[in-house]
Amino acid sequence: MNDVAPTVPVIHLWDWLPAAFDPVLIIVAVLLGWKADQFGKVLIAAIAALGISALVSWALSSIGIPWIAPIRSDALTLFPVRVVAGLLWATGAYAARRVARR
Repeated sequence: MNDVAPTVPVIHLWDWLPAAFDPVLIIVAVLLGWKADQFGKVLIAAIAALGISALVSWALSSIGIPWIAPIRSDALTLFPVRVVAGLLWATGAYAARRVARR
């Protein structure tokens, strides 16, 4: 009998970075964060950025186009990383607009 322990996938920082720097995520989060007139809308911007970037990544991966942060069955999706990154990008744009308006 073969006593092989199941392996647990190890997630490294270099696995997280492509999900946080997905170009579609950044563009959507920054645009919506810039247009937000209340901080609560920054949360909505982060969720919208996650949704749009996930759909674009999935569509591109499905047709075989290489993407920085693909979503497919054999790759990590890292939705929490994408949400936090979207929140940070949207918050940065929101703060930059508030500073620019002064």
